Amino acid sequence: MAAKSKDQEFLEAVIKGLVTSPDDVKVDRAVDERGVLLTLHINPSDMGTVIGRGGETARAIRTLLRIVGAKNNAHVNLKIEEPEGSTRARSAKVDTSAVEDLEI
Repeated sequence: MAAKSKDQEFLEAVIKGLVTSPDDVKVDRAVDERGVLLTLHINPSDMGTVIGRGGETARAIRTLLRIVGAKNNAHVNLKIEEPEGSTRARSAKVDTSAVEDLEI
């Protein structure tokens, strides 16, 4: 198995510090003409924690990865694989039945 790169090690360390199932954290790394793509696989129950409210946590992690990449002369992108059964909150449908009852 090839040695892990600094960006991959960094991402694993950050994510394992955030989640409740650190043993389920897996990071795949691919390099192409556009740069480095890190694909994050986590336990479905940790999805909300990693994404954060309004995507703030994921955005912060991506910013840090860009800094790590710039230090190593690479453009680093993060893709978070959404596992089946994840508990990340989705935009809820609004129940308007109560408002319809009020119409005159």
